[in-house]
Amino acid sequence: MRIILMGPPGAGKGTQAKVVAERLGIPAISTGDIFRANVAEGTALGVQAKRYMDAGEYVPDEVTNGMVRDRLAEDDAREGFLLDGYPRTVAQVHELDGMLTALGSSLDAVVVLTVDEDEVVQRLLQRAETEGRTDDTEPVIRHRQEVYAKETAPLIAVYGERGLVREVDGMGSVDEVRARVFAALGTDAPAS
Repeated sequence: MRIILMGPPGAGKGTQAKVVAERLGIPAISTGDIFRANVAEGTALGVQAKRYMDAGEYVPDEVTNGMVRDRLAEDDAREGFLLDGYPRTVAQVHELDGMLTALGSSLDAVVVLTVDEDEVVQRLLQRAETEGRTDDTEPVIRHRQEVYAKETAPLIAVYGERGLVREVDGMGSVDEVRARVFAALGTDAPAS
């Protein structure tokens, strides 16, 4: 299965992506994790990405597209994948379309987690404390929500026109949301 998991920063995409991907036997591909790993390692990409991440901006498309293209070409993604954090713009949708065409595949579903913005802000502030994430301050978090609404939310309309969108209420416990995601995909949730 080839899935995109969407929702504003802090909606729980990373948490759900790992469980869903494991259950379906596909890799969870998170651009955020790749960026953070590069930042921690101090790579050239990491230095460049950190500047944008700290300001609450998206990393430029040319960097992100190349990274995703390489990752989707790996053997473990041949039979399916779950993308978390990509695409984020209409231009990236077109890039992904081209990548999938080149691989002879197509998307099966776009799962959109919907959440309350104030709840998301609180989740991210709590995560910042527990994980020591310097890019998660309240002004940056609120700016990310604005950027998401402006640049990423329109993708839901694009994928909706293709009949791929499955909206899922992202509020509630991890297990409750997980069960809703699997139901939206037409798959039973694994036991806790």
